[in-house]
Amino acid sequence: MAAEDHWKALFDQRASCSCRQALKGEESSWDEAQIRKQAEMFDPDNTGYISTEKFRSLLQRHGSELDPHKLEVLLALADSNSEGRICYQDFVNLMSNKRSNSFRQAILQGNRRLCSKALLEETGLSLSQRLIRHVAYETLPREIDRKWYYDSYTCCPPPWFMITITIVEVAFFLYNGVVLDRFVLQVTHPLYLKNALLYHPQLRAQAWRYLTYIFMHAGIEHLGLNVVLQLLVGVPLEMVHGAARISFVYVAGVVAGSLAVSVADMTAPVVGSSGGVYALVSAHLANIVMNWSGMKCQFKLLRMAVALICMSFEFGRAVWLRFHPSAYPPCPHPSFMAHLGGVMVGITLGVVILRNYEQRLQDQTLWWIFLSIYLIFVLFAIFWNIFAYSLLDLKLPPPP
Repeated sequence: MAAEDHWKALFDQRASCSCRQALKGEESSWDEAQIRKQAEMFDPDNTGYISTEKFRSLLQRHGSELDPHKLEVLLALADSNSEGRICYQDFVNLMSNKRSNSFRQAILQGNRRLCSKALLEETGLSLSQRLIRHVAYETLPREIDRKWYYDSYTCCPPPWFMITITIVEVAFFLYNGVVLDRFVLQVTHPLYLKNALLYHPQLRAQAWRYLTYIFMHAGIEHLGLNVVLQLLVGVPLEMVHGAARISFVYVAGVVAGSLAVSVADMTAPVVGSSGGVYALVSAHLANIVMNWSGMKCQFKLLRMAVALICMSFEFGRAVWLRFHPSAYPPCPHPSFMAHLGGVMVGITLGVVILRNYEQRLQDQTLWWIFLSIYLIFVLFAIFWNIFAYSLLDLKLPPPP
């Protein structure tokens, strides 16, 4: 059977409910392995190609079976192919809600414009559909990506990471507020440093403190700004890019923050989730700037200004607190260097992750460069913590 015959046969199985669901991108028993099995059965010669002309005619004949946005992407793929044929793998990627680099590159290099109306102009959407559309316009710079996301997002799983980490941070803050009988500027309480979660230079050998310090905050004003920023920015980003990528950026910012303090502000403790929050926010803002013309979110200049003002206010508060007379001398108040560590992670690793929607990071050269730089910094900071404190003969504050 010719290659084009197995394509037509695949489309013509409309009597099968599972096939209709697979074509529409819905939940079904068809996964990528089963689609490949069908391809091998219909294409014994294993050519895996069909001419773009015949492919286009099949789409026009059976396009009603597809989501309109996916049909538009397939037509764009057909028109962009200069070799006059379509690879079956690209079709598999589309039906499996996956896109390879070659698939995305074919779209980017195509000369077809998306002629149908923009996603923002579609009417009659439910509240949940309008929310998904809003998230798409908030985070993605290209219309084809926005439509792809709108069709493929199922809210399963939900953005659990940012919601969970926020709930845990609030819970720990409330618990400490009850124990210390103080909610504003908890950090000035004499017993604040005795908590086993925050980072303290004398206790740097306790490795968990480089992460758990995010559950301690200087006060309700510190917690409030961090929670607002990580929910307003982090939740939409997680909805688009998934928990794995966003949690990686967040945790990388947290670790970079505490390590930056241990290198650049060696006598100070660290509290707060600002390292992770600043990594996410700075990555998002940098992505908007780099794709300014493509970002269609409303009032994007005003939103950037508000985000920068909030970040500057929180950073200024941290700087003021660091040099304010300590409530427990000779130990100073918490350092602000964690903020800067988070920003550096955001504009390097974070930007690469947010820019490559639905692409495999393993194939991105820039990803490996920035990841290598980050790992080198982590190794340097580890050796610095082991040897530099004794070599520099620092007078560290006494342990709490």
